[in-house]
Order: sequence, then C-alpha cells, then structure tokens
Amino acid sequence: MLKIRRVQPTDIFPVIALAFETLPERYNPVLFNQFYEAFPEGFFVALQDSIIIGFLIGIKTAPTTARILMLSVKETSRRQGVGTALLTQFLAEMKQQNVQRVSLEVRPTNHRALLFYEKQGFHLTGTLQRFYQNGEEAYSMTKEL
Repeated sequence: MLKIRRVQPTDIFPVIALAFETLPERYNPVLFNQFYEAFPEGFFVALQDSIIIGFLIGIKTAPTTARILMLSVKETSRRQGVGTALLTQFLAEMKQQNVQRVSLEVRPTNHRALLFYEKQGFHLTGTLQRFYQNGEEAYSMTKEL
C-alpha cells in the first residue's frame, strides 16, 4: 500500500540514492539535508512496503509562492499514481500555508513530465536558457492554488 509522509532524517540517504538513480542531474548530497533542515514541510517521500519509491522536494520562495525543486519516482513504480500522490500532498500542504502559486522547471525533452504537470493544472509560463548543468534550457510552469 502506498504511503506519503514527510521526510525523516533516516530517509535522506535512500532519497539521495533514488535521485542518483532517476535524475540526470548530479546534486551534491549535502543539498538534500539542507532542504530538509530549511523547509521540512515541503519534503515528502512515497513508500511502498516501507521502501522509498519516490520523493518531492519543494520550498516556499515567498509568503504566498512555492517552488517544486525535485519530483522523482522509481522507474518501476511510474504510472501508478505515485507522482500524483506526492504532488497532491505537497499542494495540500502549501494551500494550508496560504501559498497561492506554485512553480517548477522541467526539461523540454521530458515529455512525460510535461504531460503529467499539464494534467495536474500547471501551465507553461516561459523558457529559461542554460538552466541545467549540461546547458540545456528548461520550461517554467506554474499553477494557481
């Protein structure tokens, strides 16, 4: 059974491993701890049989705005509602904190993610040049809560 909860300190290493396995960017592992310490209310994990199969990291950028920094689901668990469950939990938490707008960035080549976010009510708002480590651009998307 799928369970979504806030990250706990013991989850950090499995989250780092999952990020390394599923995301093209190579993030400094220290970042994950910093996000946890800075804004634990925006850091969620998805568990299946006590194993972390997904995570979402988001932050508040202002009193009424938030930003999703990372959303990742294990390859074998995709298209089973895990990403939707993580996003739903994050958006509910942000709404509770009076956030009115959530933004994120996504690779233009990540068609599955683009479709996913559009289905969740996010709209394309712009292009950011040389956003990723490899120089690739990003699409900026937002959703009003």
